[in-house]
Amino acid sequence: MFGKVVRTDTAGLYFKIPFIQKVEKVDMTTHGTGVGYTIAGNGQNITDEANGIMITSDFNLLDIDFYLEYKVSDPVAYLYNSNEPEEILKNIALSSIRSVVSNYTVDEAMTTSKGLIQASVKEEMLKELSNHDIGLTVINITVQDSEPPTQDIKAAFKSVETAKQGADTAKNNALKYQNQELPNATAKADKIRKDAEGKKEARIAEAEGQASRFEQIYEQYKQYPLITKKRMFYETMEDLLPYLKVIITDGDTQTMYPLESFVNVNQGSGSSQKSQSGNNGSEEGASNEESN
Repeated sequence: MFGKVVRTDTAGLYFKIPFIQKVEKVDMTTHGTGVGYTIAGNGQNITDEANGIMITSDFNLLDIDFYLEYKVSDPVAYLYNSNEPEEILKNIALSSIRSVVSNYTVDEAMTTSKGLIQASVKEEMLKELSNHDIGLTVINITVQDSEPPTQDIKAAFKSVETAKQGADTAKNNALKYQNQELPNATAKADKIRKDAEGKKEARIAEAEGQASRFEQIYEQYKQYPLITKKRMFYETMEDLLPYLKVIITDGDTQTMYPLESFVNVNQGSGSSQKSQSGNNGSEEGASNEESN
């Protein structure tokens, strides 16, 4: 009334003074609009190249589309603080989107970081709307689609994704092989280590035994050196002679005979004499029986 806002009412039945009071109706429901694309008459999304192409932190171009849901939060500010509040909202949305997307790589913006981008854009927009006070607030903003802007770039990105998938597959196969072979290798290493420890202990015990035996022999040698020396000589010969071929000669004979042949002959004759004596004994026993 008279250029001033008298009151703000919700939906219902009210009265006004004709020609003096004026009523401005404001839609307080939630509205939605696309950012970065337009909707054609057949319902197909058409990229808005002027507003839909963003640049990422790794200096790649990305066609990313958002769907913005908003509503009027303050009818008075909506009507009187600006002439085109929806246009200001759209500009704030584009500014916030460009600012947030520029902090992410193209791979992150297309795959894993969509949720973070949405949350960051909404937070940035709410802050800017509070500063501008145009009577609008953001309900939600979501990423509809994100892809490279041209077919050539799409093909390049598809090749990159295929290579990444191949790398992931190779890595997973390598980890699988590692998990299969590592326990076997560990078991083999433990076995080798234990065998080495066992051989080490055996060698140490053997060396200690030999050292102890040497010390005992040395103590005997100090008391009876000549007897101990002869005993050691005989023991050594006793160990060596069974494996040697012994030949006896007086130094003048031209023909030398190995001792082992004589030993064998003597052993053979000894055994035959024993058998003959046994036979003779049996014959004598038989004759004695007959005579009796």
